Amino acid sequence: MKKALIIFGLLLIIFGGIYIFNHRHKKNLNELTLFGNIEIRQVDLSFRVEGKIKKMIVEEGDYVKKGELLGYLDDTNYKSTYEKNMADIQALTAISANTKSQYERNIPLCKDGTTSKQECDSLKNSKDSTKASLDASIASSKGAKKNLDDTRVYAPDNGIIMTRIQEPGAVVEPSQPIYTMAKTEPVWVRAYIPEPNLANVKYGMKAKVLTDTINPQTGTPREYTGWVGYISPVAEFTPKTVQTEDLRTDLVYRIRIYVYDIDEYLRQGMPVTVKIKLKG
Repeated sequence: MKKALIIFGLLLIIFGGIYIFNHRHKKNLNELTLFGNIEIRQVDLSFRVEGKIKKMIVEEGDYVKKGELLGYLDDTNYKSTYEKNMADIQALTAISANTKSQYERNIPLCKDGTTSKQECDSLKNSKDSTKASLDASIASSKGAKKNLDDTRVYAPDNGIIMTRIQEPGAVVEPSQPIYTMAKTEPVWVRAYIPEPNLANVKYGMKAKVLTDTINPQTGTPREYTGWVGYISPVAEFTPKTVQTEDLRTDLVYRIRIYVYDIDEYLRQGMPVTVKIKLKG
């Protein structure tokens, strides 16, 4: 009797274990679950010209709006160069107008031979030369104005300052980064689809994005909505940083899920769970 009870108990444990294992590992065929990380575009901001930094306006973690001034160089030399160009243009404009007027007054005299050909040629060359000098000065002034404007750096889009690299007083070269900014949009999830599920997913499909963070107001993980915006045409091996339910050595296809309802809680590199509804 005891032996039968023991055997019955063992069978109960074995079948119970099998049931629990199958129940827990049974996949929902109506929904595809993926695991990935949040990706946000980053921009290195810099001055186009060299100089000494006079002011760094924002700090790390500050939200900035598109077009907002973030910092500027000492523009003394660039300003004086531009002002000199403008003064040269003013002077050359007067000279060019004078030589043009002299030439036009002498055109009738040149035609009837009253004024010598040599003098007529000299008047024309003087007119053309001063006009060319004026054009060159105008072109130079545009470059000087561009250089003066580029002593200031502005936010190219809405975003968050991630890194403040330089400080006032530092002398920087052209294109040397002074800030790193993360754009607030677009935000997407980088995930990987196992090859057997590739044909079940297409562009535009809606998805739920769940973070590990519990929302204190709801007591549930923070949830966002998104859509499939990119599927790689090339297979690759699953990166070791990505956790999947299948073996890491399986071939997968990289996928990008864009997030609609973006907020400040989505951070670069954050691990998330993606659920894509395959039916209904």
